[in-house]
Amino acid sequence: MYEIFEQLLQGFGVSAYKVAKETGVTQSTLSDWKRGRSTPKAENMKKLADYFGVSVDYLMTGEEKEGGEKYYLNDETAEMAQKIFENRDLRVLFDAAQDATPEDLKTTYDMLAALKKKERGDFDD
Repeated sequence: MYEIFEQLLQGFGVSAYKVAKETGVTQSTLSDWKRGRSTPKAENMKKLADYFGVSVDYLMTGEEKEGGEKYYLNDETAEMAQKIFENRDLRVLFDAAQDATPEDLKTTYDMLAALKKKERGDFDD
């Protein structure tokens, strides 16, 4: 089961230390899990699953159960989350946006829109 956790660490580009710090699951718990000495308690598994945006089933088995609990409310949100998960640059932007002011977000959006326009060759005269 720890292998799935390691895959999630790599996919998100985070360390076990960072996950431990942000979830409150101790490093010794993760270390014992890695060594096969124990499995985190249900409440800690839920914290880890929530951190990565997966179900506890996925964290335990690497698979979502058919008809099981869905983490996201709709498929569009799940698709966006998957894109962010798979693309490190998008994760960096998403992470930075969490602490940005609305004004900073608007400025960033305007800049990105202008770059896309330039890329397409849409120039206002």
